[in-house]
Amino acid sequence: MLIQNFRQSLFRVDQVREIDAHAIRAGKIAGIELMRRAAFAAFSCLRKRWPQARRLTIVAGPGNNGGDAFLMAVLAKAEGLAVELVASSEQSRGDAETARGSWRDAGGSIRLAQVDAVLPSADVIVDGLFGTGISRAPAGIDALLIERMQQATGRRLSLDVPSGLDADTGFAPGVALKADATISFVAWKRGLFTADGMDCCGELELDTLAIPYSSYAGRDADARLLGIELFNQFPVRKRNVNKGCFGHVLVVGGESGMAGAPRLAAEASLRAGAGLVSVATRLAHVAPINASRPEIMAHGVDDPQMLDALIERASVLAVGPGLGVRGWGHALWDRAVHGGKPMVLDADGLNLLASHASPDMQISVITPHPGEAARLLGCDVAGIQKDRFASVRRLAEKFDCVAVLKGAGTLVADPRGQVALCPFGNPGMASAGMGDLLTGVIAGLLAQGMSPWDSACLGVLAHAVSGDRAAQGRPRGLLASDLLLPLRDCVNGAVACAHE
Repeated sequence: MLIQNFRQSLFRVDQVREIDAHAIRAGKIAGIELMRRAAFAAFSCLRKRWPQARRLTIVAGPGNNGGDAFLMAVLAKAEGLAVELVASSEQSRGDAETARGSWRDAGGSIRLAQVDAVLPSADVIVDGLFGTGISRAPAGIDALLIERMQQATGRRLSLDVPSGLDADTGFAPGVALKADATISFVAWKRGLFTADGMDCCGELELDTLAIPYSSYAGRDADARLLGIELFNQFPVRKRNVNKGCFGHVLVVGGESGMAGAPRLAAEASLRAGAGLVSVATRLAHVAPINASRPEIMAHGVDDPQMLDALIERASVLAVGPGLGVRGWGHALWDRAVHGGKPMVLDADGLNLLASHASPDMQISVITPHPGEAARLLGCDVAGIQKDRFASVRRLAEKFDCVAVLKGAGTLVADPRGQVALCPFGNPGMASAGMGDLLTGVIAGLLAQGMSPWDSACLGVLAHAVSGDRAAQGRPRGLLASDLLLPLRDCVNGAVACAHE
């Protein structure tokens, strides 16, 4: 993925180090100068966010992150702030030792971290312990320092990456700081936006340290962020059209007692703009669906053979919401996955896929949560969450389709390894029916002629932004159906216009 807008580009740690090295080598920017720029950016961030702060406790590790912290302490002291600096080691490495000397030259004192010591109270705690330099669980005095930064009174600002968080994966293998804000340097690290990164980073800010564009040019980002400007991709509809112009989605699901799942998916397809939407479900569910949303064409298919005619009339299938994995659900699933139509597969459709996959299936998009992803890849949920980027790429490659790995920082991947990450959404969306809604949105976009990749990316984005608009900062108690009206704003570009 060639960089066009690096502020939406996500990098691995090794890639950021290559950019650093290029800036030092080709741009002739000394390493200590980059450290000074990072310190200035961090101090400016602190003053902007907490202008009343007068007392700082700055925790510095032995590496470059600690060097940034030492130089930030110099700037804060020069501004008249009271600074207590706690170091995790007696010496620093490379340029960080020069930064440590600058703090001493400025008259600053260093308190060496002790097992039985508490951190001084402060208005702001600055975390300069690890940055990108850790992918293991912190141990010893380092783990204690993270715990004490977390327990200390005052706001918490992390430099580059909250200590204890793996910057590549977003996984915290042990104790990790939960910052109020994180200022990242040079480029976004991909782990800031998914998994534990969503809880650890607080508000995010990026400073590129005035590194020249030549140090980024020609480099492929590992992934990209989805932004609301993508809603402008929805074309303005012509006036001389009819419902047949916008596709026909068939939702297959709804075992006994599960009528709500296909009902939600079906209305989501309609709200996403599909022209026609049908549901193939248990006969007992037809009347309730017709009564609650008469625009949906509900069909009872207690005999699985009846599904064939419905598949023939449809342009896109959405298979799995409330389907079940017993005889009826398995029979419908088997006919659907061999029906020759573009298809979104979710929920029990994925559970059946995990044990009955075959090479002749035509799947466009799969939308597993971590538990379903673990079954599809034959591992446990912890294995999925340790590296969500690797997991979503394996899913897309294994099933030769676009894969959506749901969760905090939902990821979308295609079989070529392209990955997009959605930074929107909220914990209120961890509730029943949200996945059914997403399935319907993606199917509705597919039905309108979008590619599987665009349908998945725009569907995930619209789903997440609708969730944020519906929650309005009050996530507890959010219902899946609350997203249906905000969804209309998203697919009509109204959200993008409102943010311009």
